[in-house]
Amino acid sequence: MTEPNDARVGLYIDFDNIVISRYQQLHGRNAFQRDGIRDFDKLRADADPEIAARLAAATVDFNAIIDFAASFGALVVNRAYADWSVPVNANYQRQLMSRAVDLTQLFTATTRGTKNGADIRLAVDVVEDLFRLPDLTHVIIVAGDSDYIALAQKSKRLGRFVVGIGVAGSTSTSLAAACDEFEDYDSLPGIEKVTPSSLPASSGSDRRRSSKKASEPVEKQPEPAPAKTRTLTTIPMFSHTDDLPFDDLDPAEDTDPQTVATELLVRALQIGHAKGDADEWLNTGTVKNQMRRMDPAFNEKPLGYRSFTDFLASRSDLAELQEDGPQRLIRLRPEAGGQH
Repeated sequence: MTEPNDARVGLYIDFDNIVISRYQQLHGRNAFQRDGIRDFDKLRADADPEIAARLAAATVDFNAIIDFAASFGALVVNRAYADWSVPVNANYQRQLMSRAVDLTQLFTATTRGTKNGADIRLAVDVVEDLFRLPDLTHVIIVAGDSDYIALAQKSKRLGRFVVGIGVAGSTSTSLAAACDEFEDYDSLPGIEKVTPSSLPASSGSDRRRSSKKASEPVEKQPEPAPAKTRTLTTIPMFSHTDDLPFDDLDPAEDTDPQTVATELLVRALQIGHAKGDADEWLNTGTVKNQMRRMDPAFNEKPLGYRSFTDFLASRSDLAELQEDGPQRLIRLRPEAGGQH
C-alpha cells in the first residue's frame, strides 16, 4: 500500500452497486429483486419482518470503507451516487453524512433504475476531477461493475494510483486487473464475517409462493441433507438489477482460490529469480508487491491466513522461508520451479 504523507484521495461510491451486491452475496442471486428491496420500507406497519431481518443482515458498513480509503491519504473528494429518495438508500443518509460524504442525487428516469446514470455520472466526475485537481494522487472506486474498466485504465494512464473495492461474487475480474490494487469488501478491517447459516432462511415472497400450493396434495419429501457452508469467491456477476445481462463468466474463475494463489506465488518467485541468481533469496515484501501487481485482487486474508508470512508458510513444499534479522526472505525450491 502506498502511503505518502502528501497523498490526496478521491473516493467514488457506486452506492446501488455495493448495496445490491452485498444483499445478493448473502441471500442469493436475484434476491434483491425477488424480495422487492428497492421499494421495501421497514418503517411501514405491514413490513415483512423476515425481509427486514435479511436487509439488516446485509447492511453495508460504509464507515469501514471510508476508513480504508483514508489510509491512503487525505480524502479531498468523497461522493456516493444513488437515488436517495428510495427508502433502502435513505436509511444510509445519516451514516454517510456523518462522514462528510457528498450525496449525489440520481433521479430515476426509467423502470430499470439508475444503473447507467450512476456509471456515467461517476465516470464523468472522476475524469473531470483528474484534470481539475492535478494534485489528486489516488482514485478509489467502490464498485465491481466491468463498466468501470475504462475509467480505471484512464486514471492509471493519467498517473493516479487506482484502488477498487467490491463485493465477492459480484466483481468483474477484468475490473480488478485494471486497478493497481483491489480489495474485497469482506477483507476490509472492521467488517464482521457473516456466514449464510446465520442468516434468515426464507423471505415473505418465498412464503407467498408456498401458500399458493397449500391446497395441493403434498408428497412426503426425504429429509434434506445438512446444509454446507458456502465459500464466497470473486466471480464475475452482475450486481445492479436482475433484468440486465450478467457478465460472461471467465472459465478460469471455476478454479479453486487456493490453487490460483499458489500458482500466482510460484510465478512471482520465478520472475524474481529470473531477474537475478536462480538461488537468490527474495524479500517477502517484494514478492507480495509483485503478486499484487500481477493480480490486484490477491489478498491472503480471505484465503484464511492472518498474514502474508502465514500464507507463505503454508506453501513450504514450494518455497523456503528464512529470517535474516528483521527481514523475511523466500526462494522457490528447485524441485518446484517447473511445476507451474
